[in-house]
Amino acid sequence: MTQQRDPVPAPAALAPAPDAPPLPGPAAPGRHRRRSYRDRLTAPLPGVRAVTRLAREAGALRPGTEARRDVPLLPCEPAPLPPAGPGVLALTWAGHASWVLRIGGLTVLTDPVWSHRILGTPPRVTPVGVPWASLPPVDAVVISHNHYDHLDAPTLRRLPRTTPVLVPAGLGRWFRRRRFTRVHELDWWQGRQIGGVTFDFVPAHHWSRRGLLDTCRTLWGGWVLTDPEGRKVHFAGDTGYGHWFTEIGRRHPGIDLTLMPIGAYAPRWWLRDVHCDPEEAVAACADLGARRMAPMHWATFLLSAEPVLEPLTRVRAAWARAGRPREDLWDLPVGGSRTL
Repeated sequence: MTQQRDPVPAPAALAPAPDAPPLPGPAAPGRHRRRSYRDRLTAPLPGVRAVTRLAREAGALRPGTEARRDVPLLPCEPAPLPPAGPGVLALTWAGHASWVLRIGGLTVLTDPVWSHRILGTPPRVTPVGVPWASLPPVDAVVISHNHYDHLDAPTLRRLPRTTPVLVPAGLGRWFRRRRFTRVHELDWWQGRQIGGVTFDFVPAHHWSRRGLLDTCRTLWGGWVLTDPEGRKVHFAGDTGYGHWFTEIGRRHPGIDLTLMPIGAYAPRWWLRDVHCDPEEAVAACADLGARRMAPMHWATFLLSAEPVLEPLTRVRAAWARAGRPREDLWDLPVGGSRTL
């Protein structure tokens, strides 16, 4: 079993004193040549004992036959994208962690995965909520980390190479090698403005790896997008629960909406450090000081052992127990949209 320990603090240069004011304006992004980001881990990665236990528990990372029978009941209602002018903030869930976010007159994709299946994972159980041909021109893409279910090369090949991409530190080289020409590579708490929208890269409780020898060679995190009117959307990417949410809320007060993962959490002994369960997602929303939450990272790929409908029923119950207004839980179906 992975042992929990006290959170690893950020390096001194990135962690101001508790009473320090938020950092001023966006910092200038650059190319990052750091060899490892292991010091950013909140908890140690699983060791040999945990991997051995997982191998013994055959099928521990897939729902059982009975649970899979509910796949046809997963909410999936693809519909045309709502109209969204410069003053409108609208979002549409394409599935998993992929959103079509219209903000400040821009169309932004988060962790775009339009593929039917990804490496090492069964095919998606619901269709992509937004056909690629239905997308307006994409003005920017944000990436949370380099795992295959969040960084999908076949989908990214569909984009013009002049599309601005905002990526974690260390990941810019991957995009430049694929001839993307507008790559903005950011460390935690750095930001960049595009078309009047501010993109701030913020911490998450996760890790990174794409091959056998690159564990934690690139950073991981989430994003806070702020439109010219000051409305803020937090995209959590992929994350466990922990202390960073309070700090993000302190530095970015007044978050209007958080896009928060609620699935891929069982078995808990294996996934606790890197994936929120539904109750933790609601707690993270409170820590952020976010008014609304839109659940994601479920109902698309079967990555773990919980029953397929359980994330939705548990997050609704946790939201109600927290006394939050029902209308502020944007539990959209795949393909569903909401306008702020």
